[in-house]
Amino acid sequence: MKKITIAIDGHSSCGKSTMAKDLAREVRYVYVDTGAMYRAVTLYALRHDLFGADGSIKEAELESAMPAIVIDQRLVDGRTTTFLNGEDVEREIRSLEVSNHVSPIAALPFVRTALVAQQQRMGEDGGIVMDGRDIGTTVFPNAELKIFVTASAEVRAQRRYDELKQKGMEADYDDILKNVLERDHIDSHRDVSPLRQADDALLLDNSAMTIEEQKQWLLERFNETVATA
Repeated sequence: MKKITIAIDGHSSCGKSTMAKDLAREVRYVYVDTGAMYRAVTLYALRHDLFGADGSIKEAELESAMPAIVIDQRLVDGRTTTFLNGEDVEREIRSLEVSNHVSPIAALPFVRTALVAQQQRMGEDGGIVMDGRDIGTTVFPNAELKIFVTASAEVRAQRRYDELKQKGMEADYDDILKNVLERDHIDSHRDVSPLRQADDALLLDNSAMTIEEQKQWLLERFNETVATA
């Protein structure tokens, strides 16, 4: 049976990563969390004082540092875990501080060029599930199965709030909702690879769906695509 490439795009905090991980596990494909890769670059920038007091990015310094930023993803206790230069940073990259800075980092052309090249190498032979903002439009425009996921901003903010509280991290719903709306605007209006639904992508609004319903919907779309690939 031919192994296909699956691209899952959509707005922040709409469950793309959970869906992609579950689908990859179910069909025994490789899962790559592209959003975590951009978060890792953001964490690097925060740690190395590459943001100005006004929130601007020290672009020249970050661009010079990119060759030294090595991002790796491995399975740890059955979960995809992100490593930055050999250090497990999975918890840190999910913080609100990183969330507040990741969109402008992800909009930088040299950051996207470096990470897209790495992502494309990962998916050359198919058998991969990748989620992010521009997988179906830029990274894998020829992917056999493309899904665009969305949900209301309020639902997404609540999910993010619940996730952070479950991990024992401080969280404020109003701050998270503001962050979700700001990221939607930045992601959709950036000059390089803006967030948009690919013409041939299937739309999934999961505002009122359970995780189990989403899993079933995705598996059905996968089986339909593989049957005709």
